Amino acid sequence: MSSPGKQTTVLSTKGQVILPQAIRKQRQWNAGTRLTVENTPDGVLLRPVPEFTPTKPADVFRCLAYAGKPKTLTDMDQAILSEAKRRYARD
Repeated sequence: MSSPGKQTTVLSTKGQVILPQAIRKQRQWNAGTRLTVENTPDGVLLRPVPEFTPTKPADVFRCLAYAGKPKTLTDMDQAILSEAKRRYARD
């Protein structure tokens, strides 16, 4: 007999487990949600796989190489203003 608040499920012959609907809704785990499975001393732990791998600035520095003279803040501001004027120019 399960205690209050606990639900049970059955392991299929293929090793599949169906998570109760109430838990899936509460966790917002829809069909296709990828989960990591971790074996812990207390049982099996399921966690959603992050959509994006965590990155640090050092991981992405220089990913867009630029060969040329560095731009100043004034140069960047002027380029942004020029592009905004071009995009939103009225005929």
